[in-house]
Amino acid sequence: MYSTQKPGNPFGGTFRGEGSPIDVLAILGVVFATFALQFFAATAILPALLRLTPRVWASGFVWQIVTYPFVGIGSPSFWIILELYFLFLFARDVFWRLGRRNFWKLLAWACIPAALIALGVDLLMRGLTGAPAAQPMFLMQGQWMLGAVLISAYATLNRDATIRLMLILPIRALLFIPLTIVFAFLGFLTTKDLAGFLGICVAVGLTFAFLTPGGIRRLSRESKLRIQEAWYRQRMDRLRRKRGFTVVKDQKPRPKDDLLN
Repeated sequence: MYSTQKPGNPFGGTFRGEGSPIDVLAILGVVFATFALQFFAATAILPALLRLTPRVWASGFVWQIVTYPFVGIGSPSFWIILELYFLFLFARDVFWRLGRRNFWKLLAWACIPAALIALGVDLLMRGLTGAPAAQPMFLMQGQWMLGAVLISAYATLNRDATIRLMLILPIRALLFIPLTIVFAFLGFLTTKDLAGFLGICVAVGLTFAFLTPGGIRRLSRESKLRIQEAWYRQRMDRLRRKRGFTVVKDQKPRPKDDLLN
């Protein structure tokens, strides 16, 4: 993967072409460790408890909404190494572009709502069909969800760049977003995991909106300011009532003719 352009950073992070962020290495280490634990009888219960499942609403396992992107999934093959390698390449660039705070904010912004939507879809499908899905939310587990978010983030941040995929095929970076959806759809055709597919779509859409100037980040910031303003206004009103102050509204000045009469 090679980019022919490195646009400026509007998010306050520090772009660095080299270096391995500790946060990214820690994420990859956790993903690989949990991936390996699933193949041992004594430790398989740990990743099973951390993955996103219908137990969130059935048994109150609410922590899965936060932990599921960091629990590796898949069969024991060399593919896990390739997946983590490409995840590292995208995650490293996104981390240096956004900075630590916005990097983690992005993951929370994309992954948590996606989990809630997927859980809602799974619950709705159970109500309509009367039977649980064969592989509920399988497509959005672990490194697959992280890959969808971070690849979309990379594509959004470098939307005008040309990427040479595998150093051969030139492709515009922004096209990585629809390609991510296409790959997720191919996974849906195999697994019939509608909740997982829609979760991926939501995460990709929220990632694009979060990193687009004037998008949801601006709306959320304005909403936060309005909420703070309303809270301060209510607090001042309570203090006025508590201390017995009376607020006198400004009166419009009377016309000169009225003053003379």
